[in-house]
Amino acid sequence: MTHFRKIAFVLALLAVLFTVTAGAQSAVSAVTNSAVASVAPAKAEVAEPLVPLAAPTLFYIGPVPVTNSMLLTWVVALLIIVIVRVTTGKVTEIPGTGQNVMEAIIEGWESLMGNVLEPKVVKWVFPFATTFFIFIVISNLTDLLPGVGSIGWVHGKTGDFRSVQHVEVPFLRPPTSDVNLTTAMAAIFFVMGLYWAVRYNGFWGLIKHTFGVKVDANKYAYVPLLLLFIFIGVMESFSILFIRPVALALRLYGNIFGGETMLTMAMSQKSTLLAIALALPGYFFETVVCLLQAFVFAMLSVAFVGTMCTHSDEEHGH
Repeated sequence: MTHFRKIAFVLALLAVLFTVTAGAQSAVSAVTNSAVASVAPAKAEVAEPLVPLAAPTLFYIGPVPVTNSMLLTWVVALLIIVIVRVTTGKVTEIPGTGQNVMEAIIEGWESLMGNVLEPKVVKWVFPFATTFFIFIVISNLTDLLPGVGSIGWVHGKTGDFRSVQHVEVPFLRPPTSDVNLTTAMAAIFFVMGLYWAVRYNGFWGLIKHTFGVKVDANKYAYVPLLLLFIFIGVMESFSILFIRPVALALRLYGNIFGGETMLTMAMSQKSTLLAIALALPGYFFETVVCLLQAFVFAMLSVAFVGTMCTHSDEEHGH
């Protein structure tokens, strides 16, 4: 029951952040488009990309825009909550198939994180990393479902199916092909990672861990080494505050968006045989990418936390 509540909390937090970032992007896009339209009139019609960078809005809930990626995100989150509830609602001594699968995932990830983090840190990070892994895997694999990204409003002449070029506004879109979602997940781990680091080291302990001298040094070499480690600490701080969150968000988004674009291009061929010939290996490749990127996101998050929540035997106070 505790694990279920933690998973539900993480999914709710993710949904709130995703909604906020999607709403902000929608507002910025509207302002930008209006400004461009008022300043420079279109000289020529520009062909729209097969897969738009921004997820289109389907409808509004009050002032909040609901995009096609948000809609599928809610479906995936609800599916996970139902699966976890059904498989772990009544834990039995002789587990069934569902309980076996959930126990294998939990024990496997707990053991894997135990090789990177200390036991008390594993307890903090485990609910987030495991929930994100399961969520990302299912979200990524929705890209391979028939109808996702291919059913919606289309271009073409009315009443002539053969004139349809591609779907203009799909009703559903893979959640992780929306940069708002990957940014929300990276933001959660950024904030929680800093919280865990302060909780583990203490505020001044974290400063010392980042900027302190980590080797034995005599009084003559200490000052030059201190300046060197301060410089290294500044670079490490830049990595923690900027590079790591951006890398987490853009790596996942870029791979899934690229896969979605690749499959769309393959299925958009005029020849049916050519479309199938290109799509089949594309689906196999994308399946591997979906699983791999979920694992990479979760493990990088764990590794980033591990660099801040560890006591090195080489650290010495002076």
